[in-house]
Amino acid sequence: MLNQIRELCLLPGVSSFEAPVRSFLRARAEPYADDIRTDAMGNLIVFKKGRKSTGSKLLLAAHMDEVGLIIRSVTDEGYLKFSAVGGIDRRVLLGKPVRIGEKGVPGVIGLKAYHLVSAEEEKTVPKLEEFYIDIGAKDKEEAESKVNLGDCAVFDSDVVAFGDGFLKAKALDDRVGCAILLELLKEELPMDVTFAFTVQEEVGTRGAFAAAFSVTPEIALVLETTTAADLAGAPEHKKVCSPGKGPVILYMDNGSVADRGLFERMRALAEDNHIPWQTKHYLAGGNDASAIQRTKEGVRTLVLSAAVRYLHAPSSVGAIRDFEDMLRLARLFISSLAEG
Repeated sequence: MLNQIRELCLLPGVSSFEAPVRSFLRARAEPYADDIRTDAMGNLIVFKKGRKSTGSKLLLAAHMDEVGLIIRSVTDEGYLKFSAVGGIDRRVLLGKPVRIGEKGVPGVIGLKAYHLVSAEEEKTVPKLEEFYIDIGAKDKEEAESKVNLGDCAVFDSDVVAFGDGFLKAKALDDRVGCAILLELLKEELPMDVTFAFTVQEEVGTRGAFAAAFSVTPEIALVLETTTAADLAGAPEHKKVCSPGKGPVILYMDNGSVADRGLFERMRALAEDNHIPWQTKHYLAGGNDASAIQRTKEGVRTLVLSAAVRYLHAPSSVGAIRDFEDMLRLARLFISSLAEG
C-alpha cells in the first residue's frame, strides 16, 4: 500500500483536473471490479461483489482531488497571477516549486523582495493577489506560449520517508484514502461493496453528493485525513489529534455528525483487536461525509481518518502505521457489517 500512496501523491489532481489520478485508479481497480464507471462529475465508482449479496448497502469513499492553484492572468513581465483551489494557508507559498498544466511547466512561487517590505507589512501575511508564479519567461508573450489561463498548478514535492515511521508528501489528503480503497478492492470481500473515488471534495464536497445520490447506500464509510495541530506552542485544548497515535474515529466535525451506532461499532473493533485509535479533541475541518449524509433519505455515515500535520501544504506529514491501521479497521468494519 505504501508504494501506491507514493505513486498517487506524485500525480497532479487539483479539483476538477483529476484525470491523471482517475486514470491511475481505474487501471488499478479494473481487474478486481464487477462493475466500474465514471459518472458525469468525474467520480470513479467501482462495485465489487462479496460472499454475501447486499447490493449497494455499503459505500466506501475517498476523494482523489487535492488543493492547488489556478492561473487567472499574466503580467506584462511574464509572471503568472493565480487564485487558490481549495483551502491553502498563504504562509506556506513563498518559494515553493510548482508544476503547471498538462505539460507540467515548472515554476516557483514568488513575492515582493524582502528589502521592499515595510515595517507594517512585516506584521501581516501577504494577500494572495500579491504572490505570483515565475516560470522564467522574459515577457507576457513567452509566458502565454507555455501556459493557458485556467491551467492548474500543483506543488512539486517528493515523497520521503523519514524519522520513526513518518511519510512526507503533497496530497496525502486524500491519496491515503484512495490507496486504502485500492487495497480493499484486491481482497475477497465478505459482502458487496461500492467504492467511490470522488472528485471536487476540496471545493465543497461536490463529487460525493453526486456519487451518493446515484449509489443510494444505507451506510457510508469515508476514508480521509484530518489536520493534527499537535505542534509545540499550540494550546492543549486546540490540538486536534496526533500522527502515530492511531486512526481518528470522528464523532463530529464542522460538516457532519457520525452515526452513533457506527461510531461505537468502530471503536469496539479497534479496542477488541488492540488497534490504537483516537478521536478529535478540537472540532475542525469537514469532508465528503457532509454531502453523503444528507443525500435523499439520508445515509448513516462514519469517517475514519489519519492525523496529518501541515494539511494542504507542499509537505504534509503522516504516520505510516496509522495508514496501515486504517486499512485493518476498514477491513474489520466490512466484516462486522456482513455478520449483521
